[in-house]
Order: sequence, then C-alpha cells, then structure tokens
Amino acid sequence: MQLGQLKPTPGSKVKAWRKGRGHGSGNGKLAGRGRDGQKSRSGGGTRPLFEGGQLPLFRRLPKRGFTNRNSLEIVTLNVGLLNEIFDDGTVVDIAALKSKGLVSNTRDGVKILGQGEVTKKLDVKVNYYSESAKEKIEAAGGKAEVI
Repeated sequence: MQLGQLKPTPGSKVKAWRKGRGHGSGNGKLAGRGRDGQKSRSGGGTRPLFEGGQLPLFRRLPKRGFTNRNSLEIVTLNVGLLNEIFDDGTVVDIAALKSKGLVSNTRDGVKILGQGEVTKKLDVKVNYYSESAKEKIEAAGGKAEVI
C-alpha cells in the first residue's frame, strides 16, 4: 500500500449540510430546524447544562468542604531513593531530579524525607528537608543545602 492509495473509512467523511440554501440542497424551506420553537430561531437554543427550568444537577448536589488557596503543593522524595539512583559524589538538584524522571513538575517545591538509608556522599540542593533526612545525608558525608 502506498500513500496515494489511502482512503478514509466509508462513512467517516460526511458532507456538511449547507443550511438555508433552498430546496436543491435537500434541506430547503425550514433548513432542517423543524417548524417552530426556540431552536428553530436564529440565536435560539439554551445554555450548557440547562435542564428546561428544572433545578440543574450541579445545584442539586451537596457542596462539601473547601479548597485552601494558601496551601502549598510540595513534591516529596525519600533519601533511600536518592541513594539508589544517584552515584557517589553527585550534586542532586531539581534539574538532576527532572533528568532522572523522579520529578516532572516541582509545583511549590521539593522536600526530601528520611525513609531509607544513605551510604553515598550526595550534595543535595532542594527546597525543604525533614530533620531525619538532613541528619542522614550529613552523616554519610554529604551536604543538605536549602535553595
């Protein structure tokens, strides 16, 4: 098969109606809109989610809780994961975390947590640390620097 022989699946390409173009178009007189009513008029129709005057679904459902606009979305990683992925003496910053695929979107910052063991000397530069993570990194001979 070649590019010149490709054709769309039968039925997938439907010719658009040309409304309001007389009887020869196959939709003359009322242009496929029916005889009367709101949808037959120009500019007629209803807004999205309108249910004909019935109380709409989004107003019938209960509203629960709230969203705190002042909260921070912090991405967390454990020191054990850093120990597995990075080599001894590596500088671990946000760019390095992104290149290894550990973080895609840093949101409001990156925090290192203390689960796992650190045996390698790592120079870590992120936004936040837990106390145990900071102690483990420094005990292994590395540096935990806040940026």
